[in-house]
Amino acid sequence: MPLSEASPRSPMHTRTIRLDGFQRDDGLYDIEAELTDTKSYAFDTHERAVPPGTPLHNMQARLTVNDDLEIFAAEAVTNFGPFSICGGGAPSFGNLVGLTIRPGFLKAANQRLAGTISCTHLRELLQQMATVAFQTTYPVRSRKLAAQPETPPRLLNTCYAYDTNGPVVAHRWPQFYTGMTEGSMK
Repeated sequence: MPLSEASPRSPMHTRTIRLDGFQRDDGLYDIEAELTDTKSYAFDTHERAVPPGTPLHNMQARLTVNDDLEIFAAEAVTNFGPFSICGGGAPSFGNLVGLTIRPGFLKAANQRLAGTISCTHLRELLQQMATVAFQTTYPVRSRKLAAQPETPPRLLNTCYAYDTNGPVVAHRWPQFYTGMTEGSMK
């Protein structure tokens, strides 16, 4: 079902984010992200004129992870920024090497990229990149999990669909289902 009909309006700002997950020939995975901001009108920063539709921001980032979601390499570039110095924050993305994408990842990553050493827009990509890493490596991790049926999947209770009281968990992981069953008074 689509959103309700919008009121009359004019476009002002567009942010496009693209994320891709790749399995490499060496068994690792590359998670790539690109963020682009454009405006529908012309404006000037104190360094450059920005015509309508021309990127104000364009950043690219790559995380290389294994199937346990440990980060082996991390890099970023700023192709467009409002100021010529904006690209100076991109090299700090390498500080993510050694972290593992799991609960607490965003907090640990933001500590390593805090304040003026990094770029706000690159930090904003981290949550989406973590999700894509999880989805990209899922086939391998799910086979490992199937070999350990007593280990609860990390997906449990992370969203509406994976509520341990709900029908998805009852069907996929009945051993971890905590809802009511026929004839029970739980």
